[in-house]
Amino acid sequence: MSAQSLSFARRLNSWYRRHARDLPWRQTQDPYKIWISEVMLQQTTVSAVIPYYEKWIRRFPDIRSVAAAGDQEILKMWEGLGYYQRARNLHKAARMIVGEYDGQLPPRADDLRRLPGFGPYTTGAVLSIAFDQRHPIIDANVRRVFMRWLGKEGPPTTVQDGGITEALLEVMPQRNLRTFNQALMELGALVCKNKEPLCHMCPLHNDCRAYASGMQEIIPLREKKEFVELDVAIAVASRRGRYFIQQRSAQGLLAGLWEFPGGKLEGDETPTQALVRELREELDVEADEIVPFMRTRHFYTRFRVQLHVFTCRFRGEPRPAGDHRWISKSGFKDYPMPSGSAKIVDKILKQC
Repeated sequence: MSAQSLSFARRLNSWYRRHARDLPWRQTQDPYKIWISEVMLQQTTVSAVIPYYEKWIRRFPDIRSVAAAGDQEILKMWEGLGYYQRARNLHKAARMIVGEYDGQLPPRADDLRRLPGFGPYTTGAVLSIAFDQRHPIIDANVRRVFMRWLGKEGPPTTVQDGGITEALLEVMPQRNLRTFNQALMELGALVCKNKEPLCHMCPLHNDCRAYASGMQEIIPLREKKEFVELDVAIAVASRRGRYFIQQRSAQGLLAGLWEFPGGKLEGDETPTQALVRELREELDVEADEIVPFMRTRHFYTRFRVQLHVFTCRFRGEPRPAGDHRWISKSGFKDYPMPSGSAKIVDKILKQC
């Protein structure tokens, strides 16, 4: 290993020993717990993940307990984290691990890549952090650190690898990989931030090309996220103290979750008009006593959704295409819902 590589790792590890956050998944080398944390942390902030991780580990202390759970319980435990395909893949992988690897995560890359949800990042994270193997982990934080350190211009999505893996392997030590990789991710999260990087606190700033050229605020080029604006009318229909919910199909972004009926506004429709039309089309019912209940904004993937929520009563018996229930307020806890629907439930429990 070159002198530069040794210096890089030593400076980074020294900084990490002094500044690493005390996070629950850093108190263990259990491959299962590390796997769960890494899956949850994809597309989700650390502060949001901590309570979900702790709740998950209490309910599912090992892989066998995950494998034995039903699909709906897994989704309910994941409710609010979003990107539900992560939970479905995790569940499928747990069952494969029990069936093929005696309930233990295998310490081999080829075996891990066979499991649902194990791409290069998750495979590298488990092998390096849990098993201390020499595998690179390139998440958004690490990519940003190396784009600045190498002086790579352009947005991360167009740079692709751009020599980052090669450079990372060059400075990666031969041992104590779990510390090195976590230190890199931590540096990106706390110091080499997307906006207003704290270069004066960075252990790598002396040989950072972006810093040397005053480009640290420009590299990497930030892409503006474009949202699709949607307005959706939602019905909270009640009957003798019970509320109507229906299950989404087994395919798609929110597959298998439960929700209140409704749909997108079309053309020049008002929310009330859209609600009446959607209930006729979806459930073959008319709605009476339509009263505004709440409005809330919800974001998911590339959509920015304005939810217009109404209470109402059905005239006739609904005939949805999929599974449905009339449930009491106490029953909501048993049904996994998207975050937008969960906000509605919160208000129902407080006000109705």
